[in-house]
Amino acid sequence: MIGPVNYFILPRMPLAEDIVTSRHRFSSYGPGSVTVNETVYRQSLVVTASEIHCPWPVASLADISAENLAPIFDSAPAVVLLGTGDRQRFPDARTFALFGERGIGLEVMDNGALCRTFNILVAEDRAVTAAIILGS
Repeated sequence: MIGPVNYFILPRMPLAEDIVTSRHRFSSYGPGSVTVNETVYRQSLVVTASEIHCPWPVASLADISAENLAPIFDSAPAVVLLGTGDRQRFPDARTFALFGERGIGLEVMDNGALCRTFNILVAEDRAVTAAIILGS
């Protein structure tokens, strides 16, 4: 015979506190556009937790230069997510070197992956900047 089983109920405890300090989050994306909060963008842009730079004068990977990376470097990110459109395309080695010289990580992905990853990283209060190429 099995004796009585003592069950006790613990109050529900969240695994992570859901406090988002970011002013900007991607709410949707599609071919040639992204939506940050409730605003739809159809031009390339740079997004941080607190700022948006649009238009960003980059329509393709070939347009990337030290000059137009300035708003990204000025945001002092630990990592930059580079969205290259509907599929992942890699910039040239010179572009990777510009980030490496500054000790900034560069992750290249398609725009959908960028939107999802950015939202996760800003929710964790990470120093992340998203640079999204649209319209190419």
